[in-house]
Amino acid sequence: MAYFRNTTVNLLNLHYGIHSLALSGGATFFMVFLLKSGVPAPAVLAAIAAILIGRLIVRPSVLVLAKRWGLKPVLIAGTIGSAVQYPLVAEVHGVDTTLFLLCAASAVGDTFYWTTYHAYFASLGDVEHRGHQLGVREALAAIAGIVGPLATGWALVTLGPQVAFGATAIVLVLAALPIVWTPNVKVPVHVSGAMKAAIPGVLLFATDGWMAVGYVMVWSIALFLSLGESFTAFGSAMALAAFVGAVSGLFLGRLIDLGHGTRVAWIAIAAAAASMVLRAASYGDATLAVIANASGALVSCLYLPAFGTAVYNQAKRSPCTLRFHVAAEGGWDLGGAAAALITAGLLSLDVPIAACILLSLLGTPASFLLLRRYFAGSKPLQPVGRISEA
Repeated sequence: MAYFRNTTVNLLNLHYGIHSLALSGGATFFMVFLLKSGVPAPAVLAAIAAILIGRLIVRPSVLVLAKRWGLKPVLIAGTIGSAVQYPLVAEVHGVDTTLFLLCAASAVGDTFYWTTYHAYFASLGDVEHRGHQLGVREALAAIAGIVGPLATGWALVTLGPQVAFGATAIVLVLAALPIVWTPNVKVPVHVSGAMKAAIPGVLLFATDGWMAVGYVMVWSIALFLSLGESFTAFGSAMALAAFVGAVSGLFLGRLIDLGHGTRVAWIAIAAAAASMVLRAASYGDATLAVIANASGALVSCLYLPAFGTAVYNQAKRSPCTLRFHVAAEGGWDLGGAAAALITAGLLSLDVPIAACILLSLLGTPASFLLLRRYFAGSKPLQPVGRISEA
């Protein structure tokens, strides 16, 4: 298992597992708690759009600080800073001042964390083992995702939102510890051709951001409503989906490293489209909604390694991984903000929520074409053989 020999990636995956424990808890309940706290569904999505637009504004400052200090200190600061938003979630009561403060804190913390994390992982991971390493990462995230929703759902009902979201903040701070033992990565002050190299990443992230709004964000609202607005039932459904993902996560990343990236892209996008249709059709039916939610875990096991391999390897081969991700994640924010604002408008006009989920389908052809273009242009990094011999 050569892909386990990279100690730095192992530490980063440990960090990501702890980070995922927090996100599968507090972040999973982020939108549905706002809904339960009196924020109408259109306003919840408008708040998400505001966060994404705020990230666009904040992101250039990440490059300024990283050029001076390197990626590692900024990543640690972003990990800790992303914790600030969660105690604020517990204090939101409708569309109030706290909601605006929450949007600002989320925009700053998430921007510093995700931009530097993606650039850091791209820099320190191994191109020839990228699919394996992402498979391990997503498997750890899936295992954490079993515990996080169950614990947070129980805490919300039993101990209250201050304790539940406060625990999320503490876990996020602890997630910074493994990064302490990883090396710093310097960011060049001046490079040429970085923005041009980032264009494929911008397009991939933009389509992913568009799809995520309906498939993940609107769906979380639809699932919560389908389960009678029960935090416990919602957490249990998310934990079941995470269990399905944990069982199947490691195998699928190997297909990419064996040279089957195009095939995985075909299957992943087809499965994503089918899952979107199933999720839209299941709204209002608790049993079918739980099944549709679990199906999404299988899709993630296919889609995320393919998407991550394409993005991270392009970033590592670009003149500057951080500049690549500054631009690429700007694409995600634009795609996500556009989809969130359109969906908020549709919901305010009483368009059925199922139709809003299906808006994600518009992003699937572009995502497939971009992934196919990447994998078709990438030579297999290992000989293609039978999976049992890999």
